[in-house]
Amino acid sequence: MGKLTGWLLLWVSLPLLAEESASASNGAAASPRAPDTLATVMSLGVGLLAVVAVIYGCAWLIRRMSGMTGMNNNAIKVVSVLAIGARERIALVEVGGQQILLGITPNAIRTLHVFDDPVVAAGSAGSGDFARKLQSMIGKNWSAPERKD
Repeated sequence: MGKLTGWLLLWVSLPLLAEESASASNGAAASPRAPDTLATVMSLGVGLLAVVAVIYGCAWLIRRMSGMTGMNNNAIKVVSVLAIGARERIALVEVGGQQILLGITPNAIRTLHVFDDPVVAAGSAGSGDFARKLQSMIGKNWSAPERKD
């Protein structure tokens, strides 16, 4: 990478060196120069490298943050989730072959029940089946809500 940068700088500065040697050989008075091209190219390059570094840094940070949630998917499985209210949920989680019913609120997560036998096979049943089985275990009849079209 260092050699590439050196060659790039040499290639960019060649027109400047040719211009200076031509003006020195003519013996003419120095004409007003345009803004320093090498400095402009260098500042542009540094700015570009800074932007690329920020993009790579953000990508690394996002990858690092999202990696924390799903590192070991085999240990804990969310079997099903049922919304009870606007921000309250009941979740059936399988941990080590045992299913645990959790009550989830914005302020706390509480264990509601630990099942000895699996209630629902992981990933096979939809949320309607989970709700029906949960209601039957509680002892209430479950009926599907009517849809409004």
